[in-house]
Formats: sequence, C-alpha cells, structure tokens
Amino acid sequence: MLPFCEPYKIKMIEPLYRSTPTERLNWIQQARYNVFNLKSDQVFIDFLTDSGTGAMSDRQWSAIMSGDESYAGSRSFHELRDTVRELTGFEYLLPTHQGRAAENVLFSVLVKEGQLVPGNAHFDTTKGHIEFRKAIAVDCTIDEAYDTNNPHPFKGNVNISKLEALLEKEADKVSFILITATCNTAGGQPVSMENIRQVRNLANRFGKLLIIDAARFAENAFFIKTRENNYHDQSIREIVLEMFSLFDGATMSAKKDGIVNIGGFIALKSKEIYQAASTFNIMFEGFLTYGGQAGRDMAALAQGLREATEFDYLESRISQIAFLGEKLKEYGVPIQEPFGGHAIFIDALRFFPNIPREEFPGQSLVIELYKAGGIRCAEIGSLMADRDPVTRENRYPALELVRLAIPRRAYTNNHMEYTAAVCGQVFKNARNRNHGYRLTAEAPIMRHFTMELEPIEF
Repeated sequence: MLPFCEPYKIKMIEPLYRSTPTERLNWIQQARYNVFNLKSDQVFIDFLTDSGTGAMSDRQWSAIMSGDESYAGSRSFHELRDTVRELTGFEYLLPTHQGRAAENVLFSVLVKEGQLVPGNAHFDTTKGHIEFRKAIAVDCTIDEAYDTNNPHPFKGNVNISKLEALLEKEADKVSFILITATCNTAGGQPVSMENIRQVRNLANRFGKLLIIDAARFAENAFFIKTRENNYHDQSIREIVLEMFSLFDGATMSAKKDGIVNIGGFIALKSKEIYQAASTFNIMFEGFLTYGGQAGRDMAALAQGLREATEFDYLESRISQIAFLGEKLKEYGVPIQEPFGGHAIFIDALRFFPNIPREEFPGQSLVIELYKAGGIRCAEIGSLMADRDPVTRENRYPALELVRLAIPRRAYTNNHMEYTAAVCGQVFKNARNRNHGYRLTAEAPIMRHFTMELEPIEF
C-alpha cells in the first residue's frame, strides 16, 4: 500500500523568524504573559487559532480577482448564496464579517433576558453573546467528553437525558437548542448524525428551534463518514446535506471550514426569522447582499466551501492533526483522545498536576511552550471560562485544556515534529512546576483576550 501523500503542492512561502529564548522571555514579559499581545513576528509557529489563518488555493485567489464589489445585488453574493443553498439546503442567507457577528445578529432576534440556551459546550464568543443578553448557556455535553482518556468516537454529542430533563422542567425558558459541530470547547470533538437526529426529535417534541454552529461542519462530516456506521459509503456532501436538514438554522465563522481569512454568515429555513435578523444585519454589518464582506471575500468563500467538502482535502487535514497527536503521545504528553478535527488539545491538569487551578495551569503551559520554542497556542480552561456573571467567582470547567489549533494547508509535518519535540521537552520538567500565574487586569467578559498576568513565585 502506498504511503499517504498531500493532495496539493506548495506555490508560495512565508519566511519565519527563529527567535532566541532570551528574546522570547523578554517579549512574553512585555506582553504581560498574554500571547494575544505578542506580535506575529515574535512567533515561530502560530497555533493560536485555525480561524482565518489557513492558506487559500489558487482558485480562491483567482476568485478574489473576479469578485464583484457592487453594494447591492453583488454577483459574488449570489454565488455564495447558491453555494450555501446547494450544500445546506437552507433558503435564506445573511453574510456577516465573521462568526461572532453572525451570533450577534441572530441572537439579537432569538435570545432574551432570563432565557436558557442548552447545547454542547458553548464556545467563548457564543457564551459571551448569550450572557451579554443576561441569558444562560447550559452545557449538556456527554460525560465522556470530560475524560481525556475515554475513546468515545463522538465526544461532542449532547447528553440526551440531560437535555430532555431540562426541557421537561423549563421548556418555557429555552430559547433554542444549539449544537456546535465539531465541538471546539470539548477538544474539537465531533457530533454523530444519530445524536443530532435525537436532539432534533426532542426539539420537535418541545417546539424548539435547533441551530448549528457550523464553523467546522465539514470536519464533522468527515468524522461521521469515517466513524459512524451506515455512512462509510456516502460522500461528504451527501452527509453535509443530511446533517443540515436536521437544523432550522446555522451560524458560521467561515474563517474555519470556509478556508478564508475573513467572513461568516447566517443561513436559515424560516423567512420570518430571516426578515427579523435582516434588520439587525443592516444595523450591525451592512446591506443584505454583503453584510460586512467585500465581494472578493464572498467569491473566495464560495470556492472555499466547495474545496472544504472534498474528501481528499479533509483526509489530508485530519491526518495532519492525527500525525501531531501520535508524535505527542510518543513523548508521553497527555492529550484529549481520540484526536479532534482542527486541533490537538493537551490536558493541562495532567501535564501540570501540581499547579493549583486558581493559578491557571492551562495558561502556564501556553507560556512555557512559547518560551521553549516560540509556539503560540491557546488556553481553553479557567481563564476562558471567565467569572460567573452573578457571583463574579472564577469558573473552573471540567477540562483544563491547551489547544494547538492547526491552520489549514499552512504548515508541514516537519512543523508538527518540531512542535511535539518542544512539548516533550517542557513535559520532562513539568512535575517540578508548582506555581502558575495570577491576574493583574481583566475585562468583565471574555477576559482571556485582553487580560494581564504576573507569575507567582515562592
């Protein structure tokens, strides 16, 4: 059997600066130990996010040049709308400049003070938009998601019993049900078609809308094809169409599975919700046929969505994630298994078992990986969980993760090997680390983007 080979070749490169440990220590101190404050030139390998950081294809760049910049009725909008209709079956489309903008517009219609929005481990901006409206995000993820050693193939699944109990008790307070596929906060874990169908049945029974955060819908479809019975012989696009048929609407950050640098959208079945959301889209984003995007960006997105739903691309994408995961396991680094779709998630509680949670072991690991090898990544743990909006106490989620989010088509497996070696080097001395960091400044919501820290030293 022939070895796996990437289904593309490199046409352009971007030089990277290989900094010294002394430079990196100085830079992270100046950044107040917040990697969001680092300049990109100070980063060697950037795994902070897979959002908007991928490499576009020659066909996408070609679409950029032919984009129609008309304010109203742009040809590029109609191309994007037709592509989304073909892939999802949704009739109505509202472009936005990115995913959180789509949440802001749609939630302005759907979410009211005091309501509940149950789902599978809401991501930071999703929870932020819900709590900003004085509503409550209710986590109904299956328990297996919070055991990083558990081999469950669909750790992004919704706990049906928990969701049903919530609906039976407080259905009148539930605005809608949200499924994030794949589920980023749980470790980039997929949701099975069977689970989506079960949630759909509950939504029908209680008369609730079912919305998908579709940022990584194509990666989720790949896992359905490769891990779920009865789908091995179906194409990615067949699976995608069936998956979306179970939802009433979608928000999407197109910077992920759209493989573009900027963009997003809302897609809906309901004309009534579309019309209500249109008012907010015009207020917050722009006219209905551009919504914060240039025509060239919509043209590139339409092409990107087609490329993202090709099996060969997805196989290459997911294989690179798995390659990094296997290399990390060789060094003994504790990670979330099975591997997810867009990132490898390190279990910071097992990596730094002696650092108290109130001293942010996840962020401590983020900082150490940067100092050791110039790798920038993200904490998905206590910092990102924020404070309780009522008590203002720190929230400590079940998982304390560090996410190595891999940009699409941007790095080679040599970069993965380097990353694993850096992680292994840091892990060798992990048990000697007993203290982390304390907050010195933080915003009242979504603090992890702008917070400042200082090391705790004894």
